[in-house]
Amino acid sequence: MNIKRIRAIAWKEFIQIKRDTRSLGLALGIPVFMLLIFGYGLSLDIDHVRTIVWNQDASSEVTREFLLNFKNSKYFRIIAYTDNYRDIEYKIDSGDAMLALVIPKDFSHFLDAGKAAPLQLIVDGSDANTATIAMNYVRSVVSQYNVNLMTNALESHGITPRQTVDARTRVWYNMGLTSTWFIVPGVIAMIIMIVSALVTSLCVAREWERGTMEQLIATPVKAPELVLGKFIPYFCIGFFDLTVGVLMARFLFAVPFRGNYLTLVFLSSLFLTGALSQGIYVSVVARTQLMASQLASLTTLIPTLLLSGFIYPIFNMPKVIQAVTYFVPARYYIIILRELFLKAGGLSVMWDEAMFLILFASFMLAFAVKKFKKKVVT
Repeated sequence: MNIKRIRAIAWKEFIQIKRDTRSLGLALGIPVFMLLIFGYGLSLDIDHVRTIVWNQDASSEVTREFLLNFKNSKYFRIIAYTDNYRDIEYKIDSGDAMLALVIPKDFSHFLDAGKAAPLQLIVDGSDANTATIAMNYVRSVVSQYNVNLMTNALESHGITPRQTVDARTRVWYNMGLTSTWFIVPGVIAMIIMIVSALVTSLCVAREWERGTMEQLIATPVKAPELVLGKFIPYFCIGFFDLTVGVLMARFLFAVPFRGNYLTLVFLSSLFLTGALSQGIYVSVVARTQLMASQLASLTTLIPTLLLSGFIYPIFNMPKVIQAVTYFVPARYYIIILRELFLKAGGLSVMWDEAMFLILFASFMLAFAVKKFKKKVVT
């Protein structure tokens, strides 16, 4: 291969990218936009569950003390009090409340008599996942309240309660269980995969549509040189997006980076090479920009969003779908980013993921070069 010819093609592509402001804006602006949207807008933490309360035993100090456990919790926000089921039904139907607590009129009498006091919990189950988490929050508050009641009852009789199990939780890598630390590395992987494949998917198809491919075919430039020449500018843009993503993660979202930056550069280069080669391959196959963009979105956006472990845990998927995820490159890159950001993992820990990225980059680049034929197809 001739280095001068590759450099000439790369320089031509740089000039073309500079002139195409829409593609340039897509490549540089969307990563920032997506990080802001996902970083601030997407959270797996569920706080301030909107709650409505009907306290039929409002004159009792016991019920007021019980409700303080919900008022003082960051997981609940009591938006209203009512004295009938109609208000509860209206608030939940309209979406103003997700949870309703109904305390019966004999609540305090049951507790004073040493019996189990009934508590009605009404939950909006249209969002099953959020409803399940909200019910677990309620059970946690009620369990802690029961423990305090039993402890106080024993101490009032001069009995010191003996704790048989003392569970002391120690969270590694993300002590505050901040969902942003989990989400942002995945967003970076999604950005690199989608933007790289989407932008490069237009580069060859654009040449065919504008009629400039025939001119390139008439030159001495060989097919591998043309592919590599078009690859280089987008590789630089991809690394710029990666740098922006890492800087925003560190200084905007305060996600720690505990790994080695050289390891990040090496493994990101492999993933970026594979993603760009996939985009070039799609561009060669599609031959029109519209078809290329659609194919690139179909083969990158949906698998990366749904099958990479970005949001949904892979171990919770059906076995057949889990098998499919092994062919999604973003799955391995997300593991690598989370290891580097949160766990300080090295190549010895991520060897399997690194090997897959090497195979992914090698095969996609070979496919792109082999598929491109330097001839006019009528």
